[in-house]
Amino acid sequence: MSYERIITHGDFDGIVSAALCSYVFGCERIVFTGPNAIDKTEISIDSRDIVCDLPYPLECGLWFDHHPGNLESLRLRGIDPDSIPGRFDGKPSCARVVFEYLTERGEDLPAHFPEAVAEADTIDSFDYRSVEEWRTETPGKLVDMSLKAYFATPRDQTKYLYKLTGLVRDLPLPSVLEDPEVAANLERYRVEEQRMLDFIRKSVSFIEKDTDHELIILDFTHHKRRPRVVKNLAYLLHPGALGVLTLNAIFRGGRKTNDFAVSMSLSMRMTGRRHGKDIGEIMRSLNIGDGHVGAAAGIMRSGSKDEMLRLKRILLDDIWKLWRSMPAGEGG
Repeated sequence: MSYERIITHGDFDGIVSAALCSYVFGCERIVFTGPNAIDKTEISIDSRDIVCDLPYPLECGLWFDHHPGNLESLRLRGIDPDSIPGRFDGKPSCARVVFEYLTERGEDLPAHFPEAVAEADTIDSFDYRSVEEWRTETPGKLVDMSLKAYFATPRDQTKYLYKLTGLVRDLPLPSVLEDPEVAANLERYRVEEQRMLDFIRKSVSFIEKDTDHELIILDFTHHKRRPRVVKNLAYLLHPGALGVLTLNAIFRGGRKTNDFAVSMSLSMRMTGRRHGKDIGEIMRSLNIGDGHVGAAAGIMRSGSKDEMLRLKRILLDDIWKLWRSMPAGEGG
């Protein structure tokens, strides 16, 4: 069967997944979106589409994913994941799921894809053992940094995502970095990163009961515009923290709403050691979102500013209780 489009997540993992599918299935049309757009059926998807790194829609031609919450959603809907063309597997990245599916089919993939998939595994699962390892630059991390640069319009960003997918499909990652636009976006991000770090320094707080400063809180909900911040930079300021939690106001049509987004991740101090922390399970327990063991996100909806402030206090308390109920493991 021929496929007309690839619908994928607009991050590094989504790009590598789309690059693999584009190479094998010959799809040139690519749509970049997030899980909420799929859940709300904001995009029309049918049997001619390939969906990567996103929740399963009402229908598609092939579906590839690795998020446990999306698998649970299928079960709640009474859908057998084995009945869906494509593959779900709890791998470190969706790119790994796609890669293994295609290689098992006997597809002859270019020699540069294994490196890109390995980088997606590490980046998407935040699989670093220390701040130093995280900050060590690799081709994949540099390409990922270029994605985080500021774009003047959503259209400009989409055009860059599309171009980057083609580059990752056709070239090894070191060669991708030689593209002038990729290099320019990377350098622009480097400048922006210092501004982000200064902004984070002024924004860090901790839950009152968190006397050991385990969980960094970055509450940006009071800002009139959503700040552009890479939350993991907070570990440069507090390397002993075990996780970081970010709260951001949600904007629709350029207007600030009373809803807010929650994102959370474990620090690299937790990587490679036995522990019971599961960020995805925290989001699922609170019924606000989903994610992996080490990183997850969700949305809280409220009807007024007063309700938002109240829900925020309750949420932080609930997250702290769930966080503390999960063992940190040795040394935590």
